[in-house]
Amino acid sequence: MSAGDGESLAVVVFLGFVAVSLLLCGLAAADLDDPEHFYAGGSAAFGPVGGGLAIAGDYISAATLLSTTGAVALDGADGILFACATVVSLYLVMRILGEPLRRKGVFTLGDFLADRLGAPSVRRALGVATLVVLAPLLLVQLSTAGRITAAMFGLPDGALTGCTVAGGTLMVCYAAFGGMRGIGYVQILKVGVALTAMLLLAGVVLARYGWSPPALFDAARDHSGAGAGYARPGLHFGHSVAGRLDLISFEATLLVGAACLPHITMRLHPVREARTARRAVGWAVGPVALVCAGVVVAGLGACALMGRDPVRAADPGGATALLMVTGALDPVAGGARHSMLFAIVACAVFATTLAAVAGITLAAASSLARDFGGRPAHGSGGRSPTGEIRRARLGIVLVGAVAVVVSAMLEDRGRLTLISLSFTVAASVLAPVLLYALFLPGHSATGVRWTVYGTLPLVVLLLTGSPAMSGTPFAVFPDHDIRWFPLQTPGLITIPAGFLLGLVGRTRPRAAQHSWQDRSAGPVPAGPRGSAPARRT
Repeated sequence: MSAGDGESLAVVVFLGFVAVSLLLCGLAAADLDDPEHFYAGGSAAFGPVGGGLAIAGDYISAATLLSTTGAVALDGADGILFACATVVSLYLVMRILGEPLRRKGVFTLGDFLADRLGAPSVRRALGVATLVVLAPLLLVQLSTAGRITAAMFGLPDGALTGCTVAGGTLMVCYAAFGGMRGIGYVQILKVGVALTAMLLLAGVVLARYGWSPPALFDAARDHSGAGAGYARPGLHFGHSVAGRLDLISFEATLLVGAACLPHITMRLHPVREARTARRAVGWAVGPVALVCAGVVVAGLGACALMGRDPVRAADPGGATALLMVTGALDPVAGGARHSMLFAIVACAVFATTLAAVAGITLAAASSLARDFGGRPAHGSGGRSPTGEIRRARLGIVLVGAVAVVVSAMLEDRGRLTLISLSFTVAASVLAPVLLYALFLPGHSATGVRWTVYGTLPLVVLLLTGSPAMSGTPFAVFPDHDIRWFPLQTPGLITIPAGFLLGLVGRTRPRAAQHSWQDRSAGPVPAGPRGSAPARRT
């Protein structure tokens, strides 16, 4: 295949995906005349198959494809554990939270907690936590979209800002005009593209080694330079006590945090029947498991074909391993940038990134519109439906503009630190809040606020003094060393702290809650499923 043919294929696949995605969003926009359709896509928008695939699409991100592939290539068994935790986390959220999070007229975590606890005052606290979780993820995804676009078209590094702006513009169009239903269609399309690309890449890699996974793993171990350590956990963080604790902390944070990301839970609220929620589990987990299996094979292939040192030299975190392995598999095509395999994989990564960005943007804008825009009553809350949707779309434009500017300024600095911040806050704040509200009778709004406002500063403080901030090649400030906390991911400390603060706050005297209650106007919303009105807390 000639270089021109490879570039032409990349352009055709890229433009085809963009055109089809915009068409789907345009079709979905035809009936976005009320908040129920805009935020939730309508109660009958997706059945168990479509709903499960849409959740899988929201769940698969650039980190799933790029960072996990790099982790497998560089760290062997550790990377495989990360991929397994990604799959198990989605299974947990679907099995444990899928049915309890169903509720009509609920579109954000703030909506859900306010309705569940009968305490409108928790909206702002949940809105703060939601934005802290989503903002770093949005920056990482936007930066990745810009880099992939530049790579597909063979553009120089100076064009990265323009590519980021273009990706942000598409993101705003998807979210603002398509709403939840339009983005759901894009997510289903993205699952098909990503699954096809990863299975194709995995097949090409395995064919090099006689379709034998053990032979592939042996080749990766032999070329890793780490010997038997490549097959044992601990290569990423080290085998010291601190390293072992860091591995446990990271796995726990990934397992719990990925299950509580707001743009994932937002997909669960519109489900109307418990049977639909149960049937959607397989359709959500199955594609993610297949994609992660492809990621593992691609990561092992990168190490087997190139070795760890070239992968680490290209990017300390291994984020380029997925694209590098495509070039190693097709050397006669004139380099990775001009191979057919590269075009297919790069377009899959772009589709994955752009669709994830749109979903995250809609979730963040929904939180801005509903959790910070005054207390709506149950459902659309007496607001004009047109005004409600206008506020949400304005929030999408605002979130998109700020994200593009900040992403261009960061220039991909501290990518792993931003991801760590998002997942740590989700695991340490959102998980305790949701689990207590769902399964601990009598949990109070004060307990929610203690968890949110007590744990957030702790996460930021520990991350600031961790190796994720300074003193390591992948840190925000690699040339400076101000580390005083040994763990790269502080979840081992902050997750128990979040649960403990929720219990402590729950036991505070109820009189201390009256001032919060007095500031919330309007009637108390009814309890779940026709029960007596929920008490004020």
